[in-house]
Amino acid sequence: MRLEDLNWMDVEEYLKTDDRIILITGATEQHAYLSLLTDILIPSKLALAIAEREKVLIAPPLNFGQSEHFTTFPGTISISKPAFDNILTEIIQGLMVQGFNGFFILNGHGGNTIPTAIDDIRIDNLARITWYDWWRSPAVHAFEAEFNLRLDHANWGENFPFNRVAESPSGEKPIVNLGYLDDGRSIRDLLGDGNYGGPYQVDDGLTHILFNRVVDEACDLVQALDKT
Repeated sequence: MRLEDLNWMDVEEYLKTDDRIILITGATEQHAYLSLLTDILIPSKLALAIAEREKVLIAPPLNFGQSEHFTTFPGTISISKPAFDNILTEIIQGLMVQGFNGFFILNGHGGNTIPTAIDDIRIDNLARITWYDWWRSPAVHAFEAEFNLRLDHANWGENFPFNRVAESPSGEKPIVNLGYLDDGRSIRDLLGDGNYGGPYQVDDGLTHILFNRVVDEACDLVQALDKT
C-alpha cells in the first residue's frame, strides 16, 4: 500500500487500526552499469514485497543521500548530512503528529546513517523506529557465507533485473583497494567503471533467493513494530 495510491481519507481509516509506515532512504549515484537509482529501486522493491505481506503503508522514497564521493560521475546527486538528517527527521516528526508511531526505515545507501534526533526519539520511546540497512543485514551475511560471495557496490549483489539499464560485463573484477585514495588518486580514477569489484552478475536464481531472504527478515522486523 503506497501513499501515492491512496487519498487522505484512506490513510485516516488505516490509522484507526495500524500506525506503522515504511520509509525508504537511498541515493541517486553511480552504480557502474546499473541504474543511477539502484539505491532507491532495490529498497522500493523490497518495501513492496514487505507491504504486500504485512499490509503496511509505504511513503514515497527520499531519493537523495550523501554521495559526495561520487560527484565526479555524471548523474550523481548528493546532499549533505545535515540536509539528509533534517529532512528525514522532519518527515518522521510530521507523521507522528498525524498518528504514525511505528517507523521501518529501509535504507539502501551506505552513505546514510540514522540521524541523531531520530535515534533520540527511539531511545526516549516516543516512537517505535527500526533502521534497516538491507545489504548489511544478517540475512545477507548468511547468504554471502553460504554461497562464498561478497556483496559490494555495483557488483552482483545489487544487480537485479529491475535495475539493469545496460549489459554488465561478464566475469569478475578484482576487488578495488580503496586505500589508494590516501595516495591522492581520485575515486573515479581508482574505480574506473564504478564497480568495487567481485562478479558483475550471478544467476538470477541466486539473487531471487537473496531478495526473498531479506524480505523474510524485514517482515519479522516490521511485525515487531506492531503496537497490538
